[in-house]
Amino acid sequence: MNHTKNAIIDAFWELLEQKPYSKITVKDIVDQCQINRNTFYYHFHDIPDLLESTLKTFSDYIVQNYSKFGSPMDCLNPLVEYSLQRKRALLHIYRSVHREVFLDSLGHITLYFVTEYIDTATKELSLSQEDRALLIRFYKCILVGVILDWLDEGMNYDLLEAAVRINELFLNSSKQAILKAANLIPGNPL
Repeated sequence: MNHTKNAIIDAFWELLEQKPYSKITVKDIVDQCQINRNTFYYHFHDIPDLLESTLKTFSDYIVQNYSKFGSPMDCLNPLVEYSLQRKRALLHIYRSVHREVFLDSLGHITLYFVTEYIDTATKELSLSQEDRALLIRFYKCILVGVILDWLDEGMNYDLLEAAVRINELFLNSSKQAILKAANLIPGNPL
C-alpha cells in the first residue's frame, strides 16, 4: 500500500478516536493529512469506501501477524489487545450507521482465526468436511457473539479475563468435540 493511502487511513483512525464516524468529513481527513481533496478521491470514492478499506487493512494486519494458534483463547487474545488500542475508534464505527462493514470485518477475522485453530487442532485427525465446517461455524459464532457482547457493553469489562474463566469452566470441551468428530471417543446420546 502506498504512503499517501496509509496516511489517509492513519488520519481516519486518529479522527475516529476523537469523534463519531458520522461527524467525520473529507475536509477533516484532508486537513489532518495535509493533502488536497483530489488526492483523497484518487484513493477512495468516499468515506464509506475509506471505512471499508480501513477495516480490511485492520483485519489483514491481525490475520497476517497472528496466524498460529494453540487454543481457542489464542484466537481471542490478539484481536482484543489490538482492539483495546483503538477502543474509541472501534466503538465509533460499531455504533455508526455503517456497522455492517465492521461486522463483515469481524466475521472475516474470526472465521480466519477459528479455521486456523480447527485446522491446527485436527491436522493429524480424520475429520469429515461436514464436521470440520460445523465446528468452524460453531466456534466462529461463539467468538463473534462474545465480541459483540463486549462491544455492546462499551468494551468495559476484561474480555480476556472472562474468556480465561469460560475456558476453565468448559475445560477440554473443544478437544472433546474435535475427538468426537474424528470418531476417537463415542458421543453421548441425548
